[in-house]
Amino acid sequence: MKKGAVSRFIEEHYLHFNAAALLDAAKAYEAHMDKGGRMMVTLAGAMSTAELGKSLAEMIRRDKVSIITCTGANLEEDVFNLVAHDHYKRVPGYRDLSPSDEWELLEKGFNRVTDTCIPEDEAIRRIESHMYDRWKAADDKGESRLPHEFFYELIKSGVLRQYYQIDEKDSWLVAACEKNLPIIVPGWEDSTLGNIFASYCITGEFKATTVKSGIGYMVALADWYKKNSSGQGVGFFQIGGGIAGDFPICVVPMMRQDLQMKDTPFWSYFCQISDSTTSYGSYSGAVPNEKITWGKLSVDTPRFIIESDATIVAPLIFAWVLGW
Repeated sequence: MKKGAVSRFIEEHYLHFNAAALLDAAKAYEAHMDKGGRMMVTLAGAMSTAELGKSLAEMIRRDKVSIITCTGANLEEDVFNLVAHDHYKRVPGYRDLSPSDEWELLEKGFNRVTDTCIPEDEAIRRIESHMYDRWKAADDKGESRLPHEFFYELIKSGVLRQYYQIDEKDSWLVAACEKNLPIIVPGWEDSTLGNIFASYCITGEFKATTVKSGIGYMVALADWYKKNSSGQGVGFFQIGGGIAGDFPICVVPMMRQDLQMKDTPFWSYFCQISDSTTSYGSYSGAVPNEKITWGKLSVDTPRFIIESDATIVAPLIFAWVLGW
């Protein structure tokens, strides 16, 4: 593939330390896909609010991503940005905010994520009413779906188009929906809409079983992995730490050890972008080699760790894979 200006800059200047690790990981990602491999991308942190969709959506459209695991926050915040972008508030001097400044933002309906504030009414409440209709329809019929399936249903309905404030090509969830890409969302309850759904369960309006749990996702992931891990296999591109990475990587040892499916292939590529210190017992800060002892990676799995800011690193790696 002929490389564009961004890729040529990376190749010329990213020669040592974390920069070199970035280039090595990008080249290995590209090679893995060129050999017919598949790739899981996991999203932790606030990558949707960081507008990673500007590059990730194109990765999805170009079949450079085979499956996504993300937090409930990343699932919903891509849609929040899609329908309320113009109402977001940026606070460049967020480090200087006092507690009273933070309280003032709350009273004005803003929820802060580092330097970016999500507008409560235009983002969260705007989505809630439409999602409520889909939860209720399923609940009334005694149906049960995975969290992301409700989002796909909402996007496909077209009801949100009236609110779009960015080009939908920059929404990774819209791109995933168009591809019907598998999405795994462990711990969806730990999200704004997850909390809202729980509140309706507490009042008795909905049954908790209307939205499936993480066990449903692990079962679905095991089935997907079994069908997609032959040949070059499935790589694991982890952005950040936490449950988005911890949950899906365990499908391999579960299948090999608990299900006694000894021929299950290990993950065939691994890269983590992390600013966690590789010490102090932190899972997110564990070096990739540790995953060998847990039956997740083999001794031959290409392994990379880039200790840097994912909002800087991930778009650059995607740019390389896309040839930008």
